[in-house]
Amino acid sequence: MNRWAIDIDRAAIDRAALVDDPETPLAAGEIEVAPVLIAITANNVTYAALGEPMGLLGSDGGYWDFFGPRDAPGRLPVWGFARVTRSAHPGFSQGDEFYGYYALASHTRLLPERVGAHGFVDASPHRAHLPALYNHYQAVSGLADYDAADRDLWPIFRPLYLTGWLIADQLDDERDHGAASVIVTSASSKTACGFAHAFREREARPELVGLTSPASAAFVGGTGLYDRVVTYDAIETLDAGTPSALIDIAGDAGVAKRIHAHWGEALKLSMVVGATHWEARAGFGGQGRTGFFAPARMAKRSAEWGGRVLNERVGAAWRRFMADARALSAIETREGADAALAAYAEVVAGRADPRVGTVIALGHRPGLTAPAPSA
Repeated sequence: MNRWAIDIDRAAIDRAALVDDPETPLAAGEIEVAPVLIAITANNVTYAALGEPMGLLGSDGGYWDFFGPRDAPGRLPVWGFARVTRSAHPGFSQGDEFYGYYALASHTRLLPERVGAHGFVDASPHRAHLPALYNHYQAVSGLADYDAADRDLWPIFRPLYLTGWLIADQLDDERDHGAASVIVTSASSKTACGFAHAFREREARPELVGLTSPASAAFVGGTGLYDRVVTYDAIETLDAGTPSALIDIAGDAGVAKRIHAHWGEALKLSMVVGATHWEARAGFGGQGRTGFFAPARMAKRSAEWGGRVLNERVGAAWRRFMADARALSAIETREGADAALAAYAEVVAGRADPRVGTVIALGHRPGLTAPAPSA
């Protein structure tokens, strides 16, 4: 199957199938890219679980909207590297490589605008109402903090570390809401590890508590990122009188209810970041719960510091994280569309090993450098 996509049932995200995705002509100004190295992590489960419009991506946007119409099966967004295979835009040639946000498919069509040495913005009309952060594509040749030796770590950690860094920055900016303890659910997840790494760089900070399953407790403890590691069945052993903040990456309604009930008014912040426990997320919005949204935080800091300063700070922190990242995750490289489907099934079912980061290497079929645009 040279051209393929993975279709996901929007109403039951554990149902997915590999399908043919035939080639169609490009319109004037469009390019087609083929992902060559992508990651599939618990973060992708969050994208699927929050695929429908829920207010997170604006008043009328969901993660499914990036790569498909609403009357079609869902196309999962993934992060990674892709190369141009066809171009109807004068500024692009076959083989040009970019880091960014793509569909879980053999090919993704984009409409570049604001093209420069560092990349471009996808101006496809169906993405105009979606957050700009996801629409930026960075030329690999222009990435100031890219090291080819870390190439396999980028799809896995770059977007998740950025999210974690922004959460840590927000807590610091907001003086931790007066908390003496910060509690992180799904502490084995890549996002949680990125957050913990950034959070621990502070000279003065609250205690950091990682909540995880008994099966993952040894791994989480071995990362050295948390001051304490506690399993979900032992939540009530923690001191309910300690002013605390919850960073909820799991999105498990049952766990969140227990935390709220145990701490009561001593819970100073309850921030929902993800939905890695997607099957248990329903039924708890909860008074006092607040959502974290990385693009909004990026926009705030960009306005306050300027884009250059923000990029410099993130880049410096990223390089420090890269020095430790390989100790946090073994990299497993799989190849091909069937491997991508299997990896997605594993993360949705919660069977993925937290000690492993899975990247999918994909081949691509060469196309025409400059096909005639469709009429």
